[in-house]
Amino acid sequence: MRYTIIATLGPASAQAEQWSALLDAGVSAFRLNTSHLTLDALSRWLQSLDDFSRRRGEQTPLILDLQGSKWRLGRFEPLVLNPGDSVVLIHSAEAIEPGTLPVPHADFFRAALRSSGRISINDARSVLAVESVGDDRVVARVVAGGTVSPRKGITFVDSDYRLEVLNEADRLAVDLTASLDEIRYAVSYVRDGHEMERYRDLLGKDRHLIAKLERPQAIAEADRVAAASDELWLCRGDLGAEIGLRAMAETVHRFAAGLSSLSVPALLAGQVLEHMNDHPLATRAELCNLYDALAAGFSGVVLSDETAIGRFPAESCRMAALFRRSN
Repeated sequence: MRYTIIATLGPASAQAEQWSALLDAGVSAFRLNTSHLTLDALSRWLQSLDDFSRRRGEQTPLILDLQGSKWRLGRFEPLVLNPGDSVVLIHSAEAIEPGTLPVPHADFFRAALRSSGRISINDARSVLAVESVGDDRVVARVVAGGTVSPRKGITFVDSDYRLEVLNEADRLAVDLTASLDEIRYAVSYVRDGHEMERYRDLLGKDRHLIAKLERPQAIAEADRVAAASDELWLCRGDLGAEIGLRAMAETVHRFAAGLSSLSVPALLAGQVLEHMNDHPLATRAELCNLYDALAAGFSGVVLSDETAIGRFPAESCRMAALFRRSN
């Protein structure tokens, strides 16, 4: 079988020789997460990748992952959260007081009163329980702790509230790259088909557009989302943070069963080969899950930490290509 392998670029894969190794290992396209890049840094990546492509004599598709309506933490020194601790989340781009978590999204605080009262950070690696809500701050108790870093995703578990817009950083990234034919856009946290239709109008009918399915509402109307997209990514990390791990697994299973009815390809994302962040081989469970996903009809996989910050980027891509055949 032939299938797509997307490799996310980052500190572990920032040099031309590493890009060559990824492509030789079977990578189909590169991905940059613009949420972690300044506009200047994005410009430098684009220039370096363009120089690389010219030397290689062919263009590799580059996917820019736009933040969309996803919430992310602001700037602060990494903070260790311990179960039982009290933590204050403030409406700010950066921490004003030590020990606070800045959230630069006004609608996060409006959503607090319409949520389940539980906050998930970084794909549910840390979980908070809301204790009180103000106009520009939320006081919460740590349920599941860990080290929290800047720019990590944050969401309310089981909430349908979101302000559906491209933020300023997304608009600047689109403006910077709108004239580049090889650029594709992946939009995070798509809510439903209506929102995806608006992104299609905004980004153009000829642009390759990817809808990231991370919310149950989007998955429930995947057909309509697909109609405004060229590709779907089923992103299990944020989906699990939205609806919980058991519901995530059940939803992924149901989605996989309906892949044949979709009008565009669907790729699987989220901890595909996470073990390889620190080890040169995947686990047998990961390989079985990968084979099952491809057999079910997924058209490929998106590698994230495995290639962006992991110790074995090229090895991860070769492992992802294990079941690929030339016919």
